Amino acid sequence: MPKEKSLSAGTVNFYDMKYLAVFFCLIFSVNAHSQTLQLHFDPRHTLDPAHNPANFPAIYFEYFKSAKDTSGSFFMKTETDLNGQNHNIGKFFIQISQSFRFWKPKVYLQLQYSGGMGIAEPGSYGYYITNAFSAGPVYPFQWKGGWFSTSLSYTYNAFKKPSHDVLYSLYWGNGFWNYKFEFSGDIELYTLNKNLGDAYTAGIKGKQVCIFAEPQLWFKVHNGFALGSKINTYYHVLISANVLQVYPTIAARFKFN
Repeated sequence: MPKEKSLSAGTVNFYDMKYLAVFFCLIFSVNAHSQTLQLHFDPRHTLDPAHNPANFPAIYFEYFKSAKDTSGSFFMKTETDLNGQNHNIGKFFIQISQSFRFWKPKVYLQLQYSGGMGIAEPGSYGYYITNAFSAGPVYPFQWKGGWFSTSLSYTYNAFKKPSHDVLYSLYWGNGFWNYKFEFSGDIELYTLNKNLGDAYTAGIKGKQVCIFAEPQLWFKVHNGFALGSKINTYYHVLISANVLQVYPTIAARFKFN
């Protein structure tokens, strides 16, 4: 679950970034069953300069293993935004989830973690993407040739003032014309405390509903290589105003097994 919502100021030192870089290299060396590497150019400054200081490249790596009997599915996603000075790494994010079951009905229990860190520009101060731990039922199914996975979870967001929340997620994927064209992605609706325990949100009460979505469109060029776009969509994620932010990317993807 890509919790870019969970941004809170913190201290990020050189050793933290070094360990993350080592971990990121190890991810790419894993002998996985199904993997995708995506390279994106995000022109959000051009589209919305009032809320974004710069355009930037981004690298995504995803690994997915589908459910088999009781073992459930495993999903891992990393995102590296090169939005720092001179296009150095400005943000690193990781999401890991595993589902399993010990019963006959094909409704699984899913456990999930997400978190990360980054550097904010201008000002160059470090921040954490706050740890989030989720648990709840997930139901994978197929419909009209596509695959889907829907889940409803309890989430603990580890802000200074912890937030106990509800998360609904829907993942989908489908191919057309013998998978020459693919439409996939996910959407997440979740609650979050308005008061996160910091000076900026002090005195605010209640919950807010947030939306994060990233539908993807891909056109296969040759074998595992495709061109397309990820349409990053935010509501109450990057800013607190009641504004829907939509930022499509220009992207290339390589899928391998």
